[in-house]
Amino acid sequence: MKTAIIGLPMVGKTSLFTILTGVHESARLGQLEARQGVTKVPDPRLDALAALFQPPKVTHAVVEYLDFPAISKEALQNPSYLGSLRVADALAHVVRVFDSDTVPHEKGDVNPARDVDDVDTELILSDLMVVEKRLERLEKDRKKLKDPSLDREFELLTRAKALLEENKPLRALELDADEEKRIRGFQFLSQKPMLYVLNLGEEDAARLHETEQSFRDGALAGRPGTAVAAICGKIEAELAEMDASEASELLESYGLKESGLQRLITATYSLLGLMSFLTAGETEVRAWTVPKNSTAQKAAGAIHTDFEKKFIRAEVVNWQALIDHNGYPGVRDKGLLRLEGKEYIVRDGDVLVIRHG
Repeated sequence: MKTAIIGLPMVGKTSLFTILTGVHESARLGQLEARQGVTKVPDPRLDALAALFQPPKVTHAVVEYLDFPAISKEALQNPSYLGSLRVADALAHVVRVFDSDTVPHEKGDVNPARDVDDVDTELILSDLMVVEKRLERLEKDRKKLKDPSLDREFELLTRAKALLEENKPLRALELDADEEKRIRGFQFLSQKPMLYVLNLGEEDAARLHETEQSFRDGALAGRPGTAVAAICGKIEAELAEMDASEASELLESYGLKESGLQRLITATYSLLGLMSFLTAGETEVRAWTVPKNSTAQKAAGAIHTDFEKKFIRAEVVNWQALIDHNGYPGVRDKGLLRLEGKEYIVRDGDVLVIRHG
């Protein structure tokens, strides 16, 4: 899963990327090159299962982050910048909410709603250029060839163009399965799921949840394919330098139950319709990322393609039951370890043992 971190200058996006991945500024190669880094997905369930089984290996799910230089018309015309942005599964737009006398805002004042609209507009204009260019080509091709698929593509892109000209992102375009397949190859930027990351000042950290909800209900309401997560970059930087007990105390002092980064990753998973199932034993405890509503057979394929092809059954138990009853013998005795077939819909937090040919 690749998430591109974007935003205007001086909003804290590079600091956020560094906190998430540990990759520092020196790693950027060119002025418009995106930096890449990977972070583990925090998962207390893995920690609990690891404490139970004591395996030599514990493997977290991971998210790949791409840190992009400040977004602008010029940047979006750069093939390298644009190409790297198109391959992302989701966009995380860091929106500056904090005030600072020492960090000037490029537009003179802090106005989150304006900044959100400005960046959305740049993505929309970039997509509009692609659509217009493709429609011109389709006009010529349709005169030469009688091909129904060209007509369907023309009709679809004409609808997309009308929406973009209203300054609306393609996330708002209603598509059936065939249309979704046709449009997927364009990798339109305004169609990608968008996570708005509100970067608050330290003085607002205690109101983080309230601020997040106020934006969700107010300035960012009614936007399909989007989610909102608020963080305080200054506090996250401090948390990154602390051990678990110190971090817990700092969070508690602000009335927070978890770090902003944990909530950011959770929000991204939810936005993309993803979840984790687990495998656990004496050799390894591991989290696997799959789309929600995946069948047991599809989940088995995440582990190994042969497991999907030769799937027979899955032994399934909730991770908490495994902890509560001290492992597999305990859940077997209680009848909590179930045998499920290929059509079973895997739930978040299921522990699977795959039986295959």
